[in-house]
Amino acid sequence: MAGSDGRPFTRAMRRLRLTLACSVTALLALVTLLAPSAAASPPWEDEQDEQAAAVPTVPFRGAAFDTCNTPSLAAMRGWRSSPYRAVGIYYAGRGRHCAVQRNLNRSWVTQVHEMGWQVLPVFVGSQAPCVYAENKKGVRIGNQPAKQGASEGGQAVQAARALGILTGSALYLDLEAYNVGNASCARTTLEFVRAWNREVRGRGYLPGFYSSAGSGVRQMEQARLAGVRDLPAAIWFARWHTGPALYQEAALRKDGWQHMRIHQYAGDTAESHGGYRLVVDRNQVDAPVARID
Repeated sequence: MAGSDGRPFTRAMRRLRLTLACSVTALLALVTLLAPSAAASPPWEDEQDEQAAAVPTVPFRGAAFDTCNTPSLAAMRGWRSSPYRAVGIYYAGRGRHCAVQRNLNRSWVTQVHEMGWQVLPVFVGSQAPCVYAENKKGVRIGNQPAKQGASEGGQAVQAARALGILTGSALYLDLEAYNVGNASCARTTLEFVRAWNREVRGRGYLPGFYSSAGSGVRQMEQARLAGVRDLPAAIWFARWHTGPALYQEAALRKDGWQHMRIHQYAGDTAESHGGYRLVVDRNQVDAPVARID
């Protein structure tokens, strides 16, 4: 007990206050050390930013055409009198039939968009090992499909950026018809497609997929029903000699790829609009398109 003058009590209180002050200082230093710096973003914010970049714009709904060679600006201006409001462009990929695209550049994309056109970018890369078309057999997927798919996904994004196509845009991988009944070929092809999708999606774009309804699209639907991941976000299926039938396609269940579909229902059709004749494929669209810078 403290004496009557209170000095032992005062000394004890001073020691207690000093001990508490040291403890608070140490605690504050520990909090400061563990707290993230103001310049650093929490990892979940980076993840949210990446996901937001990959969110597609509102799907375009309407008629589109695609043609092997990108039309001139004059032809695109003339075709404003047509029923089409979107155009498919074969913008990159080692498997393109029309590899030299004299009209296609960043200025063309910008000016066409300013005319009111929507753009559907198509990347024609490596093809299935069991591809039917003779002119595609020289660009078949090799023995490292995942590595090759990731590499070509990176090429697809790089080429899109060079044309002023922004993140959030849909990029469509073109695989021509192949023998989906060949199990080994189908496995290789799916591995390539999934790797391409992962790379494109990881870079902030939306991976789409074009193929015939009876081969590539059929395989993607089977994979979806089996719960396979890293599949295309949008499907562009070719079934010619019919009318537009986005949600009546036998190879696709109606619950799959809602507002993420394009039907190419006619091909190699000659049309003239605004004084310009083009040979085109006809498409009905309910799917995302490109966002243009």
